[in-house]
Amino acid sequence: MKLSSLVANAKSIGVSGHIRPDGDCYGSTMALYLYLKKIAKDADILLMLDSKNENMRDLKYLDEIDTEYAHEGGFDVFFCLDCSYDRMNEKAAKMFTESKLTVNIDHHITNAGGSGMENYCFPEVGSASELVYELIKNDENSLSYEERMDTDIALALYIGIIHDTGVFQYSNTRPETLIAASELIRFDFDFPRIVEETFYQKTYVQNQIMGRAMLESVRFLDGRCIVSCVDKRTMDFYEAVPADLDGIVNQLRNIKGVDCAIFMYELGTFKYKVSLRTTPKVDAAKAVSAFGGGGHARAAGCTMEGSYHDCVNNLSKYIAKQLEENN
Repeated sequence: MKLSSLVANAKSIGVSGHIRPDGDCYGSTMALYLYLKKIAKDADILLMLDSKNENMRDLKYLDEIDTEYAHEGGFDVFFCLDCSYDRMNEKAAKMFTESKLTVNIDHHITNAGGSGMENYCFPEVGSASELVYELIKNDENSLSYEERMDTDIALALYIGIIHDTGVFQYSNTRPETLIAASELIRFDFDFPRIVEETFYQKTYVQNQIMGRAMLESVRFLDGRCIVSCVDKRTMDFYEAVPADLDGIVNQLRNIKGVDCAIFMYELGTFKYKVSLRTTPKVDAAKAVSAFGGGGHARAAGCTMEGSYHDCVNNLSKYIAKQLEENN
């Protein structure tokens, strides 16, 4: 896939990613958006995401993100990143289906075949940002590599890569990932600070909620599985938003002896957002697939309906089966 050829005659280009964007979603979409502005100068380019997370303030053009999805109709080219098109905001998904050319760039195993007319989907790659790095590096146009890549694009890609690889500690980190990162940090940005402030640093409220989630967690399946939930009342008490819950499921998974961590937060009455983090004993994507979810072998999620206990009981059946098979 060559980006320049895809947008050669485009007058309008849309870029979006999944709802509740994470670091990789922000990084990959922003990097692509900035690169498209270089190679499609005559096109109107719109980057659309659900929010502008303050934690991503190092992204220089964060304020250019359209959170209202104000565009009407389709685009000449629409890029869907870090998800299948049906995981985007409903308005973005509608624009996608109405666009002349659709392009899907993703690394989730549950979207291995892609959902666009053109697809660049590789589940073995650790992040969508790494895929965008490859596409920019290997693009064919009159620009040299030094002209294609700049500090703003490199920083965005680096943020995406570190967030989806857990700062290179997750099993989806490949030798190619480290090579890409080493190329990106050649550009003039303070990468140790970026890691600290976007990945590790938490606000006081975020730490309070994490502490509460840890205190109220419950282990089951002989201690090999752990679950915790934050309800809407707690969210309202702390005046928290979903982004404030980042990292809780990973902290639960870090507990010794745990093979599967489940974190849930209440979206509405009898409706929960569910996240899983696992060891090789449990395929997280397989566990949530029965509930319309997706993701990776070690990290996946879904939305479930029912009471808290019903959701845990229904999900635990699929986890218990895998633990028994892989014991």
